[in-house]
Amino acid sequence: MRRARYTDDELLALSGIQHFCFCPRQWALIHVERQWEENLRTAEGHLVHKRVDDPFFTESRGDVVISRAFPLASHTLGLYGVADVVEYIRSENGLSLPGHEGLWTMRPVEYKRGKPKIDERDEVQLCAQAMCLEEMFNVHIDRGDFYYNEIRRRVPLLLSAELRDKVRLLSEEMHVLFRKGVTPPAEVSKKCNLCSLQNVCMPKLTKKNLSVRRYVRKHVKEACIEDV
Repeated sequence: MRRARYTDDELLALSGIQHFCFCPRQWALIHVERQWEENLRTAEGHLVHKRVDDPFFTESRGDVVISRAFPLASHTLGLYGVADVVEYIRSENGLSLPGHEGLWTMRPVEYKRGKPKIDERDEVQLCAQAMCLEEMFNVHIDRGDFYYNEIRRRVPLLLSAELRDKVRLLSEEMHVLFRKGVTPPAEVSKKCNLCSLQNVCMPKLTKKNLSVRRYVRKHVKEACIEDV
């Protein structure tokens, strides 16, 4: 039978789900083979996050309490990580907050260097953060927010059932490939030019006829059969 929960030793980096959604091979090169190359985009991203990654800094703004660098974990998804910001918003329903009167709802806020993407790589990362918070605090979170540095404003994200299902599927596929130590073949596309690992990946030299998604699904299917 398929395992429903993961041990502490089996938890994978939550930030990897964004890499996996963008390209499973990129994720495997980073998280399985431990390869990484810095480029301008990743350097700018580090600078943006440095402004909010202070785990000892909490501030209040009226009916909003802000906690930074919030540690996360989900033994259902098998992921751990850090939320840039978790906001507590005063509400009629929610949880109690030490040192503050009333009840509060939680909302994760993710800071990004660029602008909204055309795919769901940012969305699955923020949704995974919210699902971790839900499991940790036994709450329901219906939305999160992005702050994109390039456009200098917030963009809300509705945490739909479809998006949550995608997070569960991606996390399962990540665990299967990690356990097997598998790096999917390259699949050349326009997004290769955006990848910080293009020189390591060498997609034109390592590509195979089998698509990356079919390759991943094949290994997940094999793992499900093994677990029966």
